[in-house]
Amino acid sequence: MSRVAKKPIALPKGVEFKTTDDQITVKGPKGSLNFARPAGVDFKVEDGAVQLSAADAANVPMAGTARAILANMVHGVSEGFTRKLELVGVGYRAAMQGKDLNLSLGFSHPTVYVAPEGITLSTPTQTEILVSGADKQLVGEVAAKIRAYRKPEPYKGKGIRYAGEKIIMKEAKKA
Repeated sequence: MSRVAKKPIALPKGVEFKTTDDQITVKGPKGSLNFARPAGVDFKVEDGAVQLSAADAANVPMAGTARAILANMVHGVSEGFTRKLELVGVGYRAAMQGKDLNLSLGFSHPTVYVAPEGITLSTPTQTEILVSGADKQLVGEVAAKIRAYRKPEPYKGKGIRYAGEKIIMKEAKKA
């Protein structure tokens, strides 16, 4: 069996795990997440931990995948996920307009991003954006969509980048 699937998932205090024939639901202080139950993977709750097992050898890879997704769901509803973006460039700013994100990125018009359900956007400073939520996949997707408005360019490094992202700079052409 997959080595990933053998490790049990500890359920923190306040996290509730429910399974039906076709769906898995994890509820916690940060919200509730659903996941379609994969065929051939069994779930057991023992001593405050969820243990996964594959029905046969053909379902072993799916058991490892289901364990990883379930572990992310448990972490998300208990602690949540956060992705930090930085704006680099003269005049590049971010500001909140209610629940919408207003971006000034050097275009002739401001760009407004409307956050989907379950995502919280905040701007601690004019050049930082925090994307947070319970669903790891959705947090990453929203951060990628915001970054796509103005990707970092390789000559001056201007654009929206993830916190800590290294941009490989190119040397300018010489005459």
